[in-house]
Amino acid sequence: MVTGTPDLPSTPPIDTSKAHPARVYDWLLGGKDNYPVDEAVGRQLPPEAHDAARQNRAFMNRAAAWLAGRGLDQFLDVGTGIPTEPNLHQIVQRTVPTARVVYTDNDPIVLRHAEALLVSRPEGVTDYIQADVRRPDQILEHARRILDFERPVVLSLIALMHFVPDDQNAHGIVRELVAALPSGSHLVLSHAASDLYPELAEQVTAEYAKGGIRLGFRTRAEVARFFDGLELVEPGLVTATEWVKDVPAPRPEGSGIYAGVARVP
Repeated sequence: MVTGTPDLPSTPPIDTSKAHPARVYDWLLGGKDNYPVDEAVGRQLPPEAHDAARQNRAFMNRAAAWLAGRGLDQFLDVGTGIPTEPNLHQIVQRTVPTARVVYTDNDPIVLRHAEALLVSRPEGVTDYIQADVRRPDQILEHARRILDFERPVVLSLIALMHFVPDDQNAHGIVRELVAALPSGSHLVLSHAASDLYPELAEQVTAEYAKGGIRLGFRTRAEVARFFDGLELVEPGLVTATEWVKDVPAPRPEGSGIYAGVARVP
């Protein structure tokens, strides 16, 4: 089924004078739902940024499929971005048709695409909330209407937290979201690295800053802190191309993205 959408506001105006991470990411993936200001940022990024977007997306696909294969049937995807098939609900409902998925993003253009995100299999449920990760209380309040927090929930934070600098309490936000999850839940997180390719990281950070977007790339140790108190699933916290479970590994290539999946004990 598709849930009703009483919490979807009328579409707020889209500010086309400022770049937005979701739209820059869409441009990097070859999408069409972006504006000249977003393309301008994307064109100044090094070629490796395109690789990182592709690698990140592939990690999400593998992690979601693996978790669905283990019977997980509730997903909270924060920082959804502009729909790019296959979307998370399409991946997990292939294995678990009854899966419930709640999507969240703060870009009004994603709201305009909410109908695509809400096309669930008849047996399952998808829903969408316009919200910012910096308001975890608002996200959780809505998610509890759709998901049963007495049973395991998968929290997906894909390429999101490096857009939340340290002075905006990035680790505290994740702790608050994870604290709401019952035992057996999982955190799926990918994050741009500051220490794998430092010069590239500095270049990317500088180009995003020109577009008015602050970045907080982090070292492996700093990314690992997001998983404090959780049980990392093998192969642990690795690069996006190295995180593989029960499927053939992608071709070897360098990656500036850390990725990991961890279980809530």
